[in-house]
Amino acid sequence: MKKSVLITGGSGFIGTNLVNHLINKGYIVHNVDKISDVSTPEKFKPQSKNYFFYKFDISNKLKLNKLLKKNFHFIIHLAAESHVDRSIDGPLKFYLNNVKSNLALYETLRNLNKKTKLLTKVIHISTDEVYGSIKKGSFKENSMVYTSSPYSSSKASSESIAQSYSETFNINVCILRITNNYGPYQHPEKFIPKSILRGFDKKKIPLYGRGENIREWIYVEDTCEAIHKVIKKFTNQTIYNIGSNERISNLKTLKIILNNLASPYKNILFVKDRPGHDFRYALNSRKFKNKFKWKNKTKFTKGIVKTIKWYNKNYDWLQTIRKKYKDIRLGKNEV
Repeated sequence: MKKSVLITGGSGFIGTNLVNHLINKGYIVHNVDKISDVSTPEKFKPQSKNYFFYKFDISNKLKLNKLLKKNFHFIIHLAAESHVDRSIDGPLKFYLNNVKSNLALYETLRNLNKKTKLLTKVIHISTDEVYGSIKKGSFKENSMVYTSSPYSSSKASSESIAQSYSETFNINVCILRITNNYGPYQHPEKFIPKSILRGFDKKKIPLYGRGENIREWIYVEDTCEAIHKVIKKFTNQTIYNIGSNERISNLKTLKIILNNLASPYKNILFVKDRPGHDFRYALNSRKFKNKFKWKNKTKFTKGIVKTIKWYNKNYDWLQTIRKKYKDIRLGKNEV
């Protein structure tokens, strides 16, 4: 019997890749997404008898309740507003949207669980940004949570909702704190695709501060495989860090991209840093790697080449996304 999986936010960056990944693994995949300007349109999704799409916001409890009565084997909860810069420009709306959607999901599961025993297990996708910045070493799962942006604060709050409903109402939840992803289908408002696409167009590429901030990058296909590992060997009420151990400054990241595009470094435009910009992210992922016998396969230098080739090849997707994309500076926190 094929397992059925519901992905919330399955038209976002990670969600789109995960839909493709799980269909290729033989799962029946259901995707619920409200579809925003940063979503991948359905015409670019796989044509498969094992794929089903529902267009609505999961904050709509009536529609969500009807959908969750299908009693999926797994819910992979990705749905969230996810751009830090955008959260700086509109913190209240951003925060409330993320918290409201999480409450709707877990409250609906609670009510259904009272009426019938649910099979559903929730894989709750979170971020390394809930830890904030670390000068040396790396964060473990029991490290203190210290958020620096409305985005990371909303993700930490979402985790708390998930944990409280798991403890109090016996909903099966596993939380994954995943480091910075890159790869196919990522919206051009994010750092790596913005840099690639501006490089294609021979435009200046903005870089915050002096580019010294450090990020731990993981190729999205490796993330999808990590999530698949949890589907196969779910552990309830557990938090796992998922990272690559490849920690690179933003300036070096940009130079790697420019080298692959044969573009000069003079196209780097240093701009005023954003407020609350975490300096360094670093995850200790040994707990996950040991439990699931997993490690990321795609080194950053190879992943960037694959990503550049994908954006160069997928012109139709890119043109569709760019119709609604305004390539302007966000997150300046200016009145």
